[in-house]
Amino acid sequence: MLKPFGTRFAVAGLVASMLATAPESGWPQAAPPPTLGLQSPAQQPLPAQPEPQQTEPAPPPRDENPGLINEIGKLFEKSKLLLPPLKSPSETIDDFNARTKDAGQSLSNMAKPSTMVSGRAACLVSANGAPDCKAGADRLCQSKGYKEGKSLDTDAAEKCSPKVFIPGRKREPGDCKTENYVTRALCQ
Repeated sequence: MLKPFGTRFAVAGLVASMLATAPESGWPQAAPPPTLGLQSPAQQPLPAQPEPQQTEPAPPPRDENPGLINEIGKLFEKSKLLLPPLKSPSETIDDFNARTKDAGQSLSNMAKPSTMVSGRAACLVSANGAPDCKAGADRLCQSKGYKEGKSLDTDAAEKCSPKVFIPGRKREPGDCKTENYVTRALCQ
């Protein structure tokens, strides 16, 4: 609920800081005090001279208005440079059509018939020591007449050397190893 107020306070603070740092902006100064009719010769006004005729009137120079509204306008002009440009409607529709085409291709790839099979195929051990069950799922599916597969369920079993079963012998780290198997796979 306070989020909109925080944004407004931030904008107000930014405008206030811009006004505080602009030395040329501010309230207009008061006119000099009137004199009592006594003027030095240097202060006396010159008689008005006729201006030369111009063929086309020049537009009046635009005075910079140092008000709050003008400063906010400048802020919006600067923010246009920071924001990304908006896409035209035709570009937006083209992007939408491209995404729709990609989604349609993904759906058609998923629509291939798949069958779940059960069995038992060993997973190979990869270079980092983790089981690679993709190859096991492929072997399980190929044994059922399919091309490839993805593992759905796995099982693990510990396989030990016969030395472990000798009475009184302590178990050593290299006596047993864990073997992983694919038990169910989704085949295509």
